[in-house]
Amino acid sequence: MKKVFLFLFTAALVTSFSNILSAQETEEPIWETILLIPDNTKLKTLGENMRKHNQKYHKEGPHQASVYNITTGPDTGKMVWIMGPLQYRHLDTRPAAGGHDDDWRDNIMPYVRRVQQGEYWAGDMELSNTAMMDGDPGDYPILFTRYWEIREGHGFGAEGHFKKVSATIKALPGENPWGIYYNEFQQGNIGRHIATVSFHKNWTDFGKSWPFRATFEKLNGANSWMPFVRNSDATFENRWDEIWVYNKELSGM
Repeated sequence: MKKVFLFLFTAALVTSFSNILSAQETEEPIWETILLIPDNTKLKTLGENMRKHNQKYHKEGPHQASVYNITTGPDTGKMVWIMGPLQYRHLDTRPAAGGHDDDWRDNIMPYVRRVQQGEYWAGDMELSNTAMMDGDPGDYPILFTRYWEIREGHGFGAEGHFKKVSATIKALPGENPWGIYYNEFQQGNIGRHIATVSFHKNWTDFGKSWPFRATFEKLNGANSWMPFVRNSDATFENRWDEIWVYNKELSGM
């Protein structure tokens, strides 16, 4: 089985506000993401201005920014601007004065057709498998992002599903950086409740086969696979994949 389960967010968000509070209390890292639809006739100017903006205002610390190009899926051609990891308190000291907001207004927004989505994602560090990463996006520049939409009334099945996925990924041979992130605010009918992300060094990774099912059954028993699949089908209404490619030139690091 290809590495299809190695992917960026919890059903608890959909079903219980108390879980959001719990995530905050444990100081889980948070990322702000903004989906930008660029004006394709002004990409050069947007790129130059985005690079200057991020390297001046978002170069380091909790406000550092990374930019990714979406290369597959319904949002192909769009850009993802990411700030973090941070805590909510850091948003109170985010760049605003000193020319930041004016620069974004005057030098970024005129070259963007639309800002489609702004979201906050909390990482689950217990389930994630990212200890081998040092924080440099350039080390793993290709992200396989899978979004998960929880079926109404079935949020209880998500925790068990991802615990088993996490345990299996951690038991696979080699290094397999993978993270799970929960959308902090309800999305209505948009469906972006959870995201999982696998981090890749190159495209060659996608041509490799990985013993996910064999490892899963070794951990959970020979007859465990189909119940796992049935729980997944009952828990999730929808899911879809995107490939994100790190754009070092536009990022702040």
